[in-house]
Amino acid sequence: MKLPPELEFHDDLHLLIYRPHGVIDEAVVKKVVDVLEDLEAKLQKPFNRFFDTLGADEVELNFKYVIQVSLCRRLSYSGHPPVKSAILAADATMIHYARLHALLTQGSPIHVRIFTDRKEAADWLAVPVERLTADRQTKQAVE
Repeated sequence: MKLPPELEFHDDLHLLIYRPHGVIDEAVVKKVVDVLEDLEAKLQKPFNRFFDTLGADEVELNFKYVIQVSLCRRLSYSGHPPVKSAILAADATMIHYARLHALLTQGSPIHVRIFTDRKEAADWLAVPVERLTADRQTKQAVE
């Protein structure tokens, strides 16, 4: 499966990394969720997620959409093994929506935490911090 340039899958770490640039809006979120669900169906094994939102310029979402996506993810991933979803954010709006997502997925197999420090996120995900900062040349596509 060929991934869009802002997404990387590291099979050895069981980790999906998303590094958006520009505007994060409903169309972008839908594209990422579609890829995420395709990978979940194809791989049939749990993998963690790391969303590095520091490169995004703007967040154009609303509460209704974030609630809808969060509840849909909670329902669609129900009954699966636990996964960790680390969100690296500095923008107040992004942090606000990430906290809402974390709240709405609480009690599900999707464990969401928001970080302002990349090293803390790496520690929580149990991966080397260098892998969360690797350039796109080391990107691995899921075959």
